[in-house]
Amino acid sequence: MLPKVSKNIIVIIPAHNEEEAIGKVIEEIPQDWVREIVVVNNRSTDQTAAVAQAAGATVVYEPLPAYGQACLCGINYVKTHTKPPDIVVFLDGDHSDYPQQLPDLVRPILDQDYDMVIGSRALGERERGSMTPPQVFGNWLATRLLKWIYGVQYTDLGPFRAIKWDKLLALDMQDTTYGWTVEMQLKAAKLGYRTTEVAVHYRKRIGFSKISGTVKGVILAGYKIITTIFKYR
Repeated sequence: MLPKVSKNIIVIIPAHNEEEAIGKVIEEIPQDWVREIVVVNNRSTDQTAAVAQAAGATVVYEPLPAYGQACLCGINYVKTHTKPPDIVVFLDGDHSDYPQQLPDLVRPILDQDYDMVIGSRALGERERGSMTPPQVFGNWLATRLLKWIYGVQYTDLGPFRAIKWDKLLALDMQDTTYGWTVEMQLKAAKLGYRTTEVAVHYRKRIGFSKISGTVKGVILAGYKIITTIFKYR
């Protein structure tokens, strides 16, 4: 039996120059599952904000172009709500994830009272070329380090994830760049959160990747992820 649908879910989508993809992402989110879709326009120089707003999303603005910074901006916006959400879902704006899988992510929270659910690309089906070899290796190394140091088993640092709002606030997230996802997972481990993973599919993104699309981006992301893991040891 499927759990009762909770509409008290807010989706946060960080987006930097995603005008070609953001409309598709918003349209594919199951609208009957969510209360609000928040697109953080992360210093875009294209029509990302206009497309997102036309598709029905709330658009907030973050002038500093950094992934974690955009996520923090989204959280700060949600904090202004009189009625807080039960669950927050993070989703990328490049159409590499499958937004229609949102119910798969939140069901373990609604039905089994998990605190956080990571969408694992390692467990799902990946389109050929959707992840570069350095990305695959980086995920493997980071998840092994998380297991060895923090005693928690993950297969991915995937950006598509769901977490209870009160648990998210308790993490006191700080990272403003590439260490955001691993910070969330290791802090959840340190606080003893009930976490699980669900298989999610992954495809080639629309447009150019700001991280995996350049050698510099890959090196900086890998360095930040590894240093974040040891920082909170």
